[in-house]
Amino acid sequence: MTNVNTLIKGAASLGIDLKEDEVNNFILYKELLKSWNQKINITSITDDEEIDIKHFIDSLTPLTTKLIKDGGRLIDIGTGGGFPGIPLKIVKKDLEVILLDSLNKRINFLKEVIEKLNLEKVMAIHGRAEDFGRDLEHREQYDIAISRAVAPLNTLAEYSLPFVKVGGYFIAMKGKDVDEELKEAKRAIEILGGELKEKLLVDLPFSDITHSLIIIEKKTKTSTKYPRGAGKPKKRPL
Repeated sequence: MTNVNTLIKGAASLGIDLKEDEVNNFILYKELLKSWNQKINITSITDDEEIDIKHFIDSLTPLTTKLIKDGGRLIDIGTGGGFPGIPLKIVKKDLEVILLDSLNKRINFLKEVIEKLNLEKVMAIHGRAEDFGRDLEHREQYDIAISRAVAPLNTLAEYSLPFVKVGGYFIAMKGKDVDEELKEAKRAIEILGGELKEKLLVDLPFSDITHSLIIIEKKTKTSTKYPRGAGKPKKRPL
């Protein structure tokens, strides 16, 4: 039987008291994840407890920043199996969430998750950050852009900061050893209108894993030169 007992305890240790309907949504989410994973590769993590720790609890850690507010707009770039966007949405019901991913098979999975969990104000979109970051419907329209270990930070900044409105934040979810990446991304962050606000280290409950939350504030508008066309931020980081 699917359970999320580790998630419940882990969330509590982060100061998040999961309600019964939220627990039920996480159970259903996990069942869909495991079922779809037999058809398409969504995640290599398939053990119940590991999903709780490495996907669900990890996805909830950005709530400890207090930057993700009810009624805000958040875009999850390179969301994969919906992490961190869907766990954040389950807990923050009034948050408007866009899940962006370049693989259509994963988007089809996410659409089913949204439907089965009866989630409102959340949409899964198939596309590349380089394209959508130039689209005026999305450019500088979000309070929060968030991404979990998609690319090196200098590349990730170019994917993400164009989505953030001035005064909003880009949160990069990274591993523990991120200082070198931060040094290499300093110029890119400045060029794109951002400023490093904080590096938070988070110990994941019930594991020996420590992750970083890199918080970058959007100080000025991003030049219309950015993001550059498909593939360029990765091939030639700023």
